[in-house]
Amino acid sequence: MFSCYLFLFISLIISFRDVHVSTSDSSCTDNPVFTPSALVLKYGDPANATCVVCQKDCRGTVFGLEHAVGKVTGHGTTMLWKVDRLTVWDTSLICYYNTDAGDQCSSILDITIYQPPESVSISFVNHTGMMFENQQYTLQCSVQNVAPVQSLTVTFYRGNTALGHLQSNSEQKKPVNETFTLNITPSREHDGAQYWCETKLELGPAGPQRPPVVTSEKLPAIVHYGPELKEPPNPDVITITEGDTLHLNCSSVGNPSPSYTWTLSTNSSSYSGSVLTIKSVGFEHEGQYICTVSNTVGTVTKEFNIDVQVNSIPYIIAGTILGALVLVGLSVGCYCKHN
Repeated sequence: MFSCYLFLFISLIISFRDVHVSTSDSSCTDNPVFTPSALVLKYGDPANATCVVCQKDCRGTVFGLEHAVGKVTGHGTTMLWKVDRLTVWDTSLICYYNTDAGDQCSSILDITIYQPPESVSISFVNHTGMMFENQQYTLQCSVQNVAPVQSLTVTFYRGNTALGHLQSNSEQKKPVNETFTLNITPSREHDGAQYWCETKLELGPAGPQRPPVVTSEKLPAIVHYGPELKEPPNPDVITITEGDTLHLNCSSVGNPSPSYTWTLSTNSSSYSGSVLTIKSVGFEHEGQYICTVSNTVGTVTKEFNIDVQVNSIPYIIAGTILGALVLVGLSVGCYCKHN
């Protein structure tokens, strides 16, 4: 029986306390007014706020300003709260008065205490070293000791390009550590790019005009990809005149840098390098040339079919000279016979 009465007594105390800190009753038309209407402070900074309990005469009523830290001074129905160094994370002010009818009117000043991240770092999840084209990887942005985390926006970047914006679902007001992740699929165009993340505490109109920003270091990415030929495909047959210079271009791009092997079907010779050059083509150079380009990621090949034609210019010149000689001989013969 005694325990029942004790429980009832405690419940009544809690009930009265809850009434004291509750928000304004619906019948209140003259609520206490805080200045400023919202308070956003950096952890450890000084703070102050003023509460005007009511606009009409309420001097005869019970009123007050509930506070967990700091000091309160009053001038009539105007109350001033001040603290030299605010270090209580979850705090608020409650300004109230009781009406003659027994109602209580109150207003709550929510106080947001923030702390920019102590450190921000970026890394890959379960991966180190080189990456490969068209494979998925996970970036991780680790944020240390930030509050309130629900006001934090994390942006991932590749170079100057924003890849995504993330926010926390936590409602924790005290400093926490949190990790944000983003999946990426790099391509060869991203080889050498730098990944990084930026954190920004967006605290609303009452917060700093320039939201606190902390960035990570930059993480360079090496993307490996197989060879890709620079030049367009060749025609089925490349025709060249005997004695001319032949250039066969097999240039390509790749990471790591590819190596080249040339194979000639007509003889056992082989060459290396992206361009094969023969200064004076002969009929022995006819046939198929195969260029093999390879690196640790892959291999591609390119075929060249060479047809060497006779150079008719020497024969034309020889025929011209012979014709000229014949004409000269005829002319001399005719002149001698005439005499």
